[in-house]
Amino acid sequence: MAELTQAQLLELVNTKKIAPGNPRVRQLTERIVTDLFQTIDELDVTPDEFWAATAWLTRLGAAGQTGLITAGLGFDRLLDIRADEADQKAGREGGTPRAIEGPLFVAGAPTAKVEVRVDEGEPKGEVFVMEGQVLDLDGKPVPHAMVDVWHANEKGGYSHFMPGMQPYELRRRIETDAKGFYRFRSFLPPGYAIPPTGPVAELFAALGRHGQRPAHIHFLVAAPGMRTLTTQVNIPGDSYIDDDFAFATRDGLIVALERNVAPAGYESLGITAPFTRSVFNFVLPRAASEDEALPLTRMERVATPG
Repeated sequence: MAELTQAQLLELVNTKKIAPGNPRVRQLTERIVTDLFQTIDELDVTPDEFWAATAWLTRLGAAGQTGLITAGLGFDRLLDIRADEADQKAGREGGTPRAIEGPLFVAGAPTAKVEVRVDEGEPKGEVFVMEGQVLDLDGKPVPHAMVDVWHANEKGGYSHFMPGMQPYELRRRIETDAKGFYRFRSFLPPGYAIPPTGPVAELFAALGRHGQRPAHIHFLVAAPGMRTLTTQVNIPGDSYIDDDFAFATRDGLIVALERNVAPAGYESLGITAPFTRSVFNFVLPRAASEDEALPLTRMERVATPG
């Protein structure tokens, strides 16, 4: 028993148990361990390479960069593709495309009714207003939907993650009116790169890949009875719009920009000079279950019992 072949060891690892455990966890673990055993054998992974990889994983978690690597290696987009395929198979096509959430959502942003200024003080970029409606698949307004919006600052940083930024800076929550209307003022955010040091940057350098994201704005849109939408829109003209390190760009999510819009009618947002505007409607399908309508982000979902 003490002397084992690779096959015998793998069999023991995958079958040993003192209690039933969780069948799904056992199924997934068996597949992952089996694939790793085969990878180590077929690619002749050395002990030094193996322990370097475990040290890298330890540093990845300590640096809080797990969410970056899942996006950069395509897993976030893969889950969206699978969800799109499931919708297509079930005949549920339509609505605003989903897009990856990213790891930088923070719950509890200040809430405003119908309109809000997301940035504060002097504009840090081109003054920008985005407005539109939340609609259902028939084009009818979805009243009193909640629209979370968040984006990077002029240096590519997000509040609660970048030192020096204020709590909930560039994060707001908007309750639409009875006709589903929303609008907000901010500035056109820039694209940005992953942190230049740390485990993710090390891996991307070893892979010969860049870590650039094109300019984008994140949204979480929820309303009773409707399927919660997690998405992001891209700003046109960014040089990385078709080369996003997170593979998140989608055709239906590149907004159109209208420049030199007259300020009349936008005084409530503090606008007194021509600005840039985008009109964008969020279209939500009906929820097929209560679970689909939960107004939760990806990590909130897995932290919610039941």
